[in-house]
Amino acid sequence: MKILGIDHGNVRIGIAISDESGSFARPLSIITHVSRAKDAQEICRLGEEEGCGMIVVGIPYDSDGGEGPRARSVLRFVEQLRSISPIPVRTWDESFSTQNMIATSVEMKRSRSSRRQALDDKAAALILQSFLDHCARTPEDESA
Repeated sequence: MKILGIDHGNVRIGIAISDESGSFARPLSIITHVSRAKDAQEICRLGEEEGCGMIVVGIPYDSDGGEGPRARSVLRFVEQLRSISPIPVRTWDESFSTQNMIATSVEMKRSRSSRRQALDDKAAALILQSFLDHCARTPEDESA
C-alpha cells in the first residue's frame, strides 16, 4: 500500500510518497499553504490520485515532547484532514526533520545556495521513511 507523508509548514507543505510495498519514501511535491480547508482538500486529492491507503502527517513536538504552538496548529490541520479524508490519517513525531534534512545536505557537501532551496518535500520523505522503518520493526498489532 502506498502511503502519503506530509510535512506541514507555515508557508509550504512538503509531500512524500512511499512505494507500493511501503518500504521506501521519496519526495513527491511541495504545495503552498492556503488555508486549512484548502490544504486538506489538496492533500486528499493527491492521496486519492496516487492510490494511497494512508496519510501520515508529521507533528513537530517540542524538544521535551510537548505540544507547542506549532504542533497544536498542525494537529488542527490533522483534524480538518480527518474530517474530509476517505483515507485513514495517522500522525508521526517529526521533531527536527527539517533540521536533519539540512544537516544531511551539509554532509553531502551541497552548496549553500542549493541548501537554501525548499526542502519541505525532502523533510516529508524523512518523516515518512522514519514511519515506514518503525512499522517494519514493529509487529502489526503494536503499531496501530
